[in-house]
Amino acid sequence: MREPEAEPAGERANTVSEPVLVCRGLTKRYGDRVAVDGVSFEVAAGECYGLLGPNGAGKTTTISLVCGLLNGDGGEVTVEGNPVTLRSLEAKARIGYVPQDIALYPDLDARENLKFFGRLYGLKGAVLDARVTAALEVVGLADRSSEKIERYSGGMKRRANIAAGLLHEPALLVLDEPTVGVDPQSRHAILETVHELATQGVAVLYTTHYMEEAERLCDRVGIIDEGRLEAEGTRRELVARLGQRDRLRIGVVGEGRSLVERCRERFPEAEVIVNDGVVELLAAGGRRLLADLVREAEAVGVEITGVEVIEPDLEAVFLHLTGKALRD
Repeated sequence: MREPEAEPAGERANTVSEPVLVCRGLTKRYGDRVAVDGVSFEVAAGECYGLLGPNGAGKTTTISLVCGLLNGDGGEVTVEGNPVTLRSLEAKARIGYVPQDIALYPDLDARENLKFFGRLYGLKGAVLDARVTAALEVVGLADRSSEKIERYSGGMKRRANIAAGLLHEPALLVLDEPTVGVDPQSRHAILETVHELATQGVAVLYTTHYMEEAERLCDRVGIIDEGRLEAEGTRRELVARLGQRDRLRIGVVGEGRSLVERCRERFPEAEVIVNDGVVELLAAGGRRLLADLVREAEAVGVEITGVEVIEPDLEAVFLHLTGKALRD
């Protein structure tokens, strides 16, 4: 896996022209609420495409439409040119879906679980055994395959979950928040596995609300909020949308919202939010505003405990596009 200082995934050239997954105008409503609002994107073979957004942004609903698990209210999905619907078995057979919840039988061991799911795909005999062994090796569980799932750590369960989605050698692998609640070592193992699969030519659709995962893993990122795809591109392309803006993160003691309101009046061109005792400001020449910020904080009785100037990143892009923090 690439080390943190290596070239970001999004800067690698993708030479594949034909997309494996094509989504056009996906829409899903629940009563008066629009959960997915006209979302369109493509994923090519060998590409990891990240849907980055906070919880409740519409990521899971979007991939449920992609996998044909939900009927949409508009738009279309194709995988390798075949339409995906609730009944499109041919197209669905080319998708490996790894849900956020663990979809395994806890009282069976990993190999027994994978054999069961492999039979559902129509695999049997030596082919089934070979696929199970290969999937376990990919996720690093070959030496723990005889242990029951209930004895696995959270990270091991998620890796076994991924293995189940790989048995039928899908063209498209869809992962919904696969690292939620796991330890750093398991997270690294999962990200390394996903990267290797993309390197081998699998098209990967990866949802996350962790900015650092999207920056490390994804060739392109779609920023989604309130069901709308606000922007997409490589990390470099997205960060370029910020221009010369600086991002300041200001720790405060006191009523941070009063400082936010004061800053919005004083610096109308800046984007300012407060979240968990931290005020964030995104503005052109933001560093030059530091002295003014200190004065404004004193004026409203807010104590500043620290100021951090952060290099432009995907979280800053999200703040710029939506006016709120990615973790909101």
